[in-house]
Amino acid sequence: MKATNPPIVVSPQEQQAQTQALFNSIGDGAIATDEFGKIVRVNPMALELLGYTENEILNKWFPRKIIAVDDNDQPLNLIDRPITQAFLTGRPVSEKMRYRTKKGGSIAVAVNVSPIILDDRPIGAIEVFRDITTDLEIDRMKSEFISLASHQLRTPLSAIKTYAHMLIDGFMGELTPPQRKSLHTIVAATDRMNELISTLLNITRIESGSITVAPKHIHIARLLDEVVKELAHAAEGKRINLTFQATKHDPIVRTDSLIVKEVVSNLVANAIKYTPDEGTVTVALKARPHTVVISVADSGFGIPKQAQAQIFTKFFRASNVVHRETSGTGLGLYLVEGLTEQLGGKVWFESEENHGSTFYLSLPHVVSRKPKRATKRK
Repeated sequence: MKATNPPIVVSPQEQQAQTQALFNSIGDGAIATDEFGKIVRVNPMALELLGYTENEILNKWFPRKIIAVDDNDQPLNLIDRPITQAFLTGRPVSEKMRYRTKKGGSIAVAVNVSPIILDDRPIGAIEVFRDITTDLEIDRMKSEFISLASHQLRTPLSAIKTYAHMLIDGFMGELTPPQRKSLHTIVAATDRMNELISTLLNITRIESGSITVAPKHIHIARLLDEVVKELAHAAEGKRINLTFQATKHDPIVRTDSLIVKEVVSNLVANAIKYTPDEGTVTVALKARPHTVVISVADSGFGIPKQAQAQIFTKFFRASNVVHRETSGTGLGLYLVEGLTEQLGGKVWFESEENHGSTFYLSLPHVVSRKPKRATKRK
């Protein structure tokens, strides 16, 4: 018979010591609570970040001792705290916020809370948080650099485009066909560069919170028709059938027409770019009780399932289009999502690889368009 090793027996004290050592070894701040939100464990990094001693934190009620504030230093409502949401939903929750320190200042933190579930009910929670102050400062500096560089690039690009058009129009003599073709290539390249600069500037404004929304009542169908007509030439260049399906009535929406136009233009341009020659792109409008929904459907390459969770991430491009379409930057959909949030709307999509994609944009505050009553002549 084979000799079997006896099972290793670990005493409760040893288990407790191992758990505490594991908890203390976490590189970020970590705090554990019981089912009532009382702090039962805290690691050295959490104490260092917040400036407290262990005795000042243990057995205290988490929401009262660990104060979460917004960017204006106003305390967050208890219901909005990640730890509350974790208890209520029974699911992990991630958020970014600020925590007050013992000295009265605050630090920016990225928080992840996981509930401890036993017999289908939460008996506690573990929160892990890290200081992201440096990360935010780096992002701010990058945004400022992009904004400055973009503004400085506009001046030489304007000069290049102006002189190229002067040459094309014959102000400096007749051109040969190869020369004219080269100048058209230069103009097209400067147009693409200007589009990229505009995108970078918009992203900088979104991330710095300086986007200004100027809402007014607009005829949404008319705006979509304008977008389709403006992008018709790009579609014709690839022999793509670009169509617009409007509703029977033209709903009136109170929103910022320039931002809506930029969002829809990005979605339609993306659909054209990632649809093979002789494909289809369809823009449609539907009115709902409290919103309008704009859809942009294409017969393009589609988005692989494994890439769909990242599609609105800055600089992300799905693997199936990187080699097919090399001119993309991975900024278009990031910009679309950011601008849509500024409008109080939502953007989402449905897609299957090799079977196309449909992007949806919903906008709130629909005003029903009532037909004018005919007045009787006396």
